[in-house]
Amino acid sequence: MLELTMASVSAADAGATAGMMMADAPSDPGSVLRVGRDTSVCRLVTPDDWLFVSRVHLEFLCGPEGDWQVGWLRGSLAEPSSEVVLTLAGQPAQALPYGGAVRLPRGASGELVIRDRTAPRSVNVGFYHEAHAA
Repeated sequence: MLELTMASVSAADAGATAGMMMADAPSDPGSVLRVGRDTSVCRLVTPDDWLFVSRVHLEFLCGPEGDWQVGWLRGSLAEPSSEVVLTLAGQPAQALPYGGAVRLPRGASGELVIRDRTAPRSVNVGFYHEAHAA
C-alpha cells in the first residue's frame, strides 16, 4: 500500500495551507497515483491556477514486485517552472530531475515538495510505502 497526503502552501497568504488531500493505492503491479492539475487522471489535484504544476506532474507507479517509484513527468516546456525536492526519512534531501524517477524503498516515508520558481508557494506531497511481505 502507498499512502499519499497533499497540501498546497502559499507564503503570500501568510503561510496558509489549502485543504489537505489524501489518496492511497494497493501495491499491485501497475497501480498508479498521479498528482497534478488534471482532474480526469490525477487523484491529488492542485489549484487550477497554479501553472507551475503540470497537468500531470508526479506519477507514482507500482512495479511488478510491488515496489513503487515516483517520476516527475516532462511537460510541454523544455524547462520547468518548478523544482521538485525529495526527502526520504533519515536521508538528506535530493532534487528529483525533470523527467527523472526514483524508487521508493519498502517501508519508506518522506515528502516531495514541488516549489514554484516564481512565487513563494509549494505543493507538499507526503508519502508512506507500507512494508509488507510479497
